[in-house]
Amino acid sequence: MSPSSCAQIYHRRRNRAPDVEYISRKRASARPFPRRANHVRGVSSWLTAVRLSFSRISRSGITKMAFKDTGKAPVETEVAIHRIRITLTSRNVKSLEKVCADLIRGAKDKNLKVKGPVRMPTKTLRITTRKTPCGEGSKTWDRFQMRIHKRLIDLHSPSEIVKQITSISIEPGVEVEVTIADA
Repeated sequence: MSPSSCAQIYHRRRNRAPDVEYISRKRASARPFPRRANHVRGVSSWLTAVRLSFSRISRSGITKMAFKDTGKAPVETEVAIHRIRITLTSRNVKSLEKVCADLIRGAKDKNLKVKGPVRMPTKTLRITTRKTPCGEGSKTWDRFQMRIHKRLIDLHSPSEIVKQITSISIEPGVEVEVTIADA
């Protein structure tokens, strides 16, 4: 192919009008849903539209779900469900695992949603020091280390129930930290 014919092909491609059908097909295939399928009263975010219209996303698209109105008011009063994280730290693994098991058993007895115990990496604190107090004599060293073990437990429950669960006897040397966040 001669250089002049290459230049002619290049100019033909460059000056050609864009293929509108091809571009619209590419754009349509890039969308997860058909145009305007997620439109609910001016809501532009598809996630908000899905939440507002009580839709379920499946592989074939959005499926509308039917809800039957029974006319009865809910009997239960709404209780604020909190996301509660219990952090346990200790130097003794056996006492830490015992407290974890007691907390989880108490939460499962009350039919709460429990995640954990999540075993975090052990922190090893090391101190290396000379054995002799005066600095004379042979150079001998002591190596001390302290290992700190940590467990996380996540609960989804009202804050009143957590007070009942955490009222168990806690082993000595185990520190308990309770953090309450809104779900």
